[in-house]
Amino acid sequence: MLSSTSPVVQLAKASFKRAQRGLFGGKHIQFGNNVPFSKTKTRRTWLPNVQTKRLFSETLNEWIRLNVTTSVIRTVDKKGGLDRYLLDTRPDLLGEKGVELRGKVVEALKAKQAKRAATNSEINNRQAKSSGTLSSAVSPSSITSPPAHTV
Repeated sequence: MLSSTSPVVQLAKASFKRAQRGLFGGKHIQFGNNVPFSKTKTRRTWLPNVQTKRLFSETLNEWIRLNVTTSVIRTVDKKGGLDRYLLDTRPDLLGEKGVELRGKVVEALKAKQAKRAATNSEINNRQAKSSGTLSSAVSPSSITSPPAHTV
């Protein structure tokens, strides 16, 4: 029996070159036999169903042209978009191109978060200057608790 560390198994699991240039979702070339009525077996391969598609990244705000398998297209729809697919999928299923895109998306999300935090702190500073202090805006005496119900 072949162990998972044997060279034959590793070769079969290794992704082929074309899969590194797109989102293949772990799909790879499969091997087998054509078996006609005469039972003369001939070797053949089955390739993944690869389509060239433009997918929109909401985080990057741009269309990205990718080679994707049809199963990945369905998964992207299920996840709710390319960004969510890239963030939720394991790196070994993404391939080189997917990991590269994930890095761009994460970087863009961090930049947006930092910009949002800076904007929020600027708004808080303006409100503090206009009202005097932040602590006087909400004081403990202005908060009343609802009456307790007795049963």
